[in-house]
Formats: sequence, C-alpha cells, structure tokens
Amino acid sequence: MAEGRYFNSAPGSDCGKIANPNSQQDSNMTPTTASPSPSSAASTVPTVMIVDDSRVSRLVARQYILGLHADWTVVEAANGEEALAKAPEARPQLVLMDVNMPGMGGLACAEQLRKLLPDAHISLLTANVQDATRARAGEIGVGFMEKPITEERIARLVAPLAG
Repeated sequence: MAEGRYFNSAPGSDCGKIANPNSQQDSNMTPTTASPSPSSAASTVPTVMIVDDSRVSRLVARQYILGLHADWTVVEAANGEEALAKAPEARPQLVLMDVNMPGMGGLACAEQLRKLLPDAHISLLTANVQDATRARAGEIGVGFMEKPITEERIARLVAPLAG
C-alpha cells in the first residue's frame, strides 16, 4: 500500500458547483507514495482513494491532498471495478469518486463500497447533479463535491480527518 494524503467528505455534504475537468483517460494508474513521516505508524496514516477515469483529475486531486498531508496514503483507481478490487486491501477512510465513468459508474460503485467500507466517507464528484442521483446518494449515505475540485474544497473535506 502506498503512503500519501487523506481527505474526507461527510455523507450528504455539498461543496459548490464545478465545471467538467479534462477527461483524459488512463486505466493503468498505480498508487502514489510519499515518504512517511518518521513519527507516524503505518497503521495510523489515513488513506484516501481517488476514483476517476480522467488521469489528469486523479493527478490534481492527489497533488492537493499530498500538499496538505504529505504522509497520507493515496490510492488511485480509473474506474469502479478497479476501486472495488483495491478497496479491501487499501481500506480507505475517504473515497473521492467521479460519477460518470465507463463500466461501473460512481453511484453503483459507491453503493458497493458502502457495504465493504461502512465507516468510510464517500464523496461523489460531478458537474451535473440530478435530483434522482442526489436522492439515491442520500439513501446510501454518500456526499457530493462539485467539479472542478479546488485546493480549498479539498482542504475543507480533509480538515475533520486531519485531527
């Protein structure tokens, strides 16, 4: 598992409006590792999973998170299926996930992740939240962060988890 940073969203939270980021795709993205701080034990380092089919979006989110908390673990997945495969080992406390992805979309993946990781904070990323999607997300206990993500939005999301 990789060392990196951590951010979180409370179920049902909103983070403002966002425009659609670059949609460049790369399904072979691997976890990112930053050097752990000498005083932190591996078991106490927060883990964040970023799930987005856009490699650029994943890189931007990772950069913001690691800029705030360089010792946190960041795991990346390019789609819902990859996220579900990585989640049992990674055990993220926070999942930031795009809604619209090829294959399994963010809402379906979030529903499965909620079963695997009942205590994780899950926030869906989208530029266009429809009422039906928002209602379903509320039913399964996940929040929203509107695109584009910004460093300030990420900072607000991770603040409660930074302790």
